[in-house]
Amino acid sequence: MLNDIPIGALLGALVFLVILSAFFSGSETGLISLNRYRLRHMAKDGHPGALRASRLLKRPDRLIGLILLGNNFVNILASALATIVAIRLVGEAGPLVATAVLTVVILLFAEVTPKTLAALHPERIAFPASFILGPLLKVFYPLVWLINIIANGLLRLLGVSTRDVDSSHLSSEELRTVVNEAGTMIPRRHQKMLLNILDLEKATVEDIMIPRNEIAGIDLEDEWTDIVDQLTNSQHTRLPVYRGGIDNVVGIVHLRDLLALQQHSELDMERFMDRIREVYFIPEATRLNTQLLNFQKQRHRMGLVVDEYGDIQGLVTLDDILEEIVGEFTTGPGTTLKEIHPQEDGTYLVDGSANVRELNRIMNWSLPTEGAKTLNGMLIEYLETIPEPGTSVLLNGYPLEVVQTGASAIKTVRVDPLYRKARHKDTE
Repeated sequence: MLNDIPIGALLGALVFLVILSAFFSGSETGLISLNRYRLRHMAKDGHPGALRASRLLKRPDRLIGLILLGNNFVNILASALATIVAIRLVGEAGPLVATAVLTVVILLFAEVTPKTLAALHPERIAFPASFILGPLLKVFYPLVWLINIIANGLLRLLGVSTRDVDSSHLSSEELRTVVNEAGTMIPRRHQKMLLNILDLEKATVEDIMIPRNEIAGIDLEDEWTDIVDQLTNSQHTRLPVYRGGIDNVVGIVHLRDLLALQQHSELDMERFMDRIREVYFIPEATRLNTQLLNFQKQRHRMGLVVDEYGDIQGLVTLDDILEEIVGEFTTGPGTTLKEIHPQEDGTYLVDGSANVRELNRIMNWSLPTEGAKTLNGMLIEYLETIPEPGTSVLLNGYPLEVVQTGASAIKTVRVDPLYRKARHKDTE
């Protein structure tokens, strides 16, 4: 019967089948290449194409089953028609000629070209295609369902589960990559803040705390006049109160609670003691993201950091954690960190007691933060000794020169960030 059909009609049918094959191939690539998060956002806004595509992608096994069913049926039918046309045109060599020609045609016009186009512009291909694939899935659902049952059964024999597979969740590192590759869609400063939020789970309160030897507080063994003078001139709104030393902490006092008494000259030791609040203790291994939530839950803004033996190691505030996200609230190295002293040659003299994470955040440096917390500790840990003045090392591309040392610690270090910038520019 096919021999009675004109060759022109067969060639027309063959072209139509190649177009259908291209449609199925492009649809598959377009739908699979859609950005799931953008798709979810568009569907939430009521975009018709996004809604149709989302419904299809909820069951990818059915979608792939439908597309492959249509694609294979069209390609096999096209192969049969091409063979008939070739036999009628060239005789016995027809099957061989049809196979060679149809392979090239299918490869170019029904596979590579539509799939490349769909990969480059998935929404332009997937959304219109979903308008056709949706009704097709309803029509051929019984056949697609049967194919999926058999295919899923074979997968189970291989130990592969097709249930509860959800690839829409991102890990922290994957989310970091998404933020980094957002480009101009997210302002650079906002990107940095988002990345800093992700970094909170990598750091503990020990990394950002004020060391115990730098804690400013009220010693109840001081003269009352000295205490009043300290309260009047304090740069902090909350101060720990202790007897003799921070290990004998009594509580925390908020200067706001004393302001009214001070204005009416009613502040004395008895009223001062009445205003002391309970101390909030924080284990030193607490992650910053956890502590941020704990501050919110416990309604505290400051706490004393303790080690596993209960000894006080330092102090951390809510502002310290927020600065890890948004950066310093003041600008300029000179006003932000007293340990940094800019030099005319572009180098910086930095006190050995400076916190490495704080230096990185304020100066936009990349000194190693694993291990020791201070510049002094980092260098001693690296050199495994207290070095002589003039000793230089290169850490993470930063030349660090020991300028001054004491009996048990490095007091001053010269940092040359310009050297690292020059090396980085040379390697670009």
